[in-house]
Amino acid sequence: MAKTPPINDSRDIKTELSRDLSLFQVTMMGLGMMIGAGVFLGIGHSIYLTGPGGVLLTFALNGMLALFTAMSYAELSSAIPKAGGTYNFARIGFGKGISFISGWMEWFASSVAGSMYAVTFSIYTLRYFEQIGMLAWLPPDYSGLIIKVVAVAIALFFIYINYRGASETGKVGALMTVGQTAFMIFIGVMGIIVAIRDPSRLENFKPFLPNGWTKLLIGMGFTYVAFEGYEVIAQAGDETINPRKNLPKAMLYSVFIVCLTYITVAFATVVAVKAGSPGVTGQPWQWIGSFRERGFGEAVARLIPAGNFLLTLAVIFSSTSALNATIYSATRTSYALGRDGMLPPMFAKISRKRKTPANALAFTSVIIISLAVFLPIVHVASSASIMFLFLFFVVNLSVIKIRYNMGDELNYGYLSPFFPVFPVAAIILQTALAIWLVKMSIIAWIVAPTWIALGVLTYFLYSKTHAAEIEGDIRVLEEETAPESGNAYRVMIPIANPDNAYSLINNTIKICGNRNARIKLLHMVSVPDQVPLTDAKKYITEGREGIVEAMLYLRPRFPITTSIRYGRNIARGIVSAVREKKIDLLIMGWHGKREDQRFNLGGIIDPVVNRSPSDIIILKGCANKSFKNILVPLYGDYNDIFSLETAGYLLDSGEGKITILYLTGNKKQHTKSQIESLLVDIYRGKLDIELKVSTARDTVRVVLNASKHFDLVVIGIEDRFLTHFGILSSSEIIASKCTTPLALVKSSRKIISWTKRWI
Repeated sequence: MAKTPPINDSRDIKTELSRDLSLFQVTMMGLGMMIGAGVFLGIGHSIYLTGPGGVLLTFALNGMLALFTAMSYAELSSAIPKAGGTYNFARIGFGKGISFISGWMEWFASSVAGSMYAVTFSIYTLRYFEQIGMLAWLPPDYSGLIIKVVAVAIALFFIYINYRGASETGKVGALMTVGQTAFMIFIGVMGIIVAIRDPSRLENFKPFLPNGWTKLLIGMGFTYVAFEGYEVIAQAGDETINPRKNLPKAMLYSVFIVCLTYITVAFATVVAVKAGSPGVTGQPWQWIGSFRERGFGEAVARLIPAGNFLLTLAVIFSSTSALNATIYSATRTSYALGRDGMLPPMFAKISRKRKTPANALAFTSVIIISLAVFLPIVHVASSASIMFLFLFFVVNLSVIKIRYNMGDELNYGYLSPFFPVFPVAAIILQTALAIWLVKMSIIAWIVAPTWIALGVLTYFLYSKTHAAEIEGDIRVLEEETAPESGNAYRVMIPIANPDNAYSLINNTIKICGNRNARIKLLHMVSVPDQVPLTDAKKYITEGREGIVEAMLYLRPRFPITTSIRYGRNIARGIVSAVREKKIDLLIMGWHGKREDQRFNLGGIIDPVVNRSPSDIIILKGCANKSFKNILVPLYGDYNDIFSLETAGYLLDSGEGKITILYLTGNKKQHTKSQIESLLVDIYRGKLDIELKVSTARDTVRVVLNASKHFDLVVIGIEDRFLTHFGILSSSEIIASKCTTPLALVKSSRKIISWTKRWI
């Protein structure tokens, strides 16, 4: 029997994080993370690379790309509002391994970003003091040491703020963010005022895009780091008031505000310099771009009085608010890893007095301070950018898989529109940006894989065996395994109870009798939501009896293995087992659609049909029946061959007849010669076959009327895209209304089957 892993049941948690953060505070947290040093360093470079109009397009397009992923984060956070962010989403979407690596990368990336912001604060603060003569007494050789000391001091201050609690973190972070955002908006407004008063400044935008679209893509890759930060909001799921509504709002609000602020500030930067003014040679945008990372500061100094002073204040505010947010994010990620057993339990310890994850904060602090003191932060920060892009890639994949696999069991507070267009677009574009980062720092592409490799080693040495099961996991309670034969035809039969098992036995023998079949009997334990996960084994008696009943009849004929599993969602458990065991054929029973049922075929059948990568046969009313006269309607799609094969297996040997109803009124058609060729290939003249042709448009009525004269109807399940919009396919209408025994079949197509099995 398989060993049951430890279960992380929320009912066992005695100490919880405090729920104090408002919509305003979490929005400010995201803004504080985004409006950081990236925009100050990036504007000048972007103008140099892309030109005056290019800098506006750079921030607008990057804002749109950030919005795509922000919608994925918003959807997942509304459905899974827990500390851990990307780690939680990957855990539910892809399981333990990918989720641990995601959390491991996010912990490191946020910590490195925090170290970078601490050093940025130190550099700009000391630079200002130096400009006003307050540091003249220091020897030049000590400047590097003083920068590190101040960086450590400011990091320790915000570490203490985080220790004080989420409310203190949110209040201080909100205050800092309001300050930095106000400065940025002030600069943007001043630029607009200058352009209104002196319209000639708009000539600075000519030519609008002098270096072409290629340079624009390069500029986007360089400045995309300025939009990292909204993901930190996902870490506040355990501490936000009304998280299902407020987390999505905070993410989308923060991206919109940042994008508008960046575009406005970029506009102000371009119009800040008047052509022909003292010191300005050539076109103003070329003069600004020539300063690269200092271009923004040089332009602001000419835009408003005391520009250098205000710029210094803006950088101080932005770096400290971003530092505060990254400490929070990194701490919650490592806390979530400890909470779920991925890291030692000490990471999950919460201070009883402050209600904060004190140990996770301590370990995060060690990383931040060590990086600030010992490592060249520029290259390591580039590594953080690469891992953030990797994280965004995982999140966009996760939102697709979770919506597809678990959409019917999660309580969403927000759903992204036009799904899955935006996450797919984000995956493609972010992959391109991550690849381009190799041009910025080859060291980053050494550091990032090294950290990931260390995470993989940690996972296999510790996390894999210590990770607790969580609510969304499928648990194996009991399992019997056997060596697999390479050419075996793997068949799975979900068993609910003894009656269900008995109704499937005879037809399973017919379908599998002439194949080298190995059968897996599966029972998914059905447990009410209010029952603790630890009590799942109390509900397996009926399923175990059903498996024993099936084994009595099937074991003399086929090699049999069994599995009893538990999951809150039975359909997802069945599909998960099909993927894991690489099943070729899934055979299920169906009792028909209830009048009060909101699903087309059923709450279990529908998602299994949509998601399973195997062939599927669903039997309705077929128990203990002899089939001597079978009707097979053909719709001209990929299920036709499988429908004919299934009819041949179920037909009573030697005395039965199969009638093929060729529906020419259907839009998808085979030619008559193709039908006859199929019959020859499948049956090879061994069965009594009759081919009928119907030209009627109402194929549902034709099949239902014809079915009354047959023992069994075998019909393919049509493509079910429109069922997501409440529009039933012809086969579903027939299945719900047909009173004759019915076999619904669906054939797996190789490419689609591979995608469902692995993606």
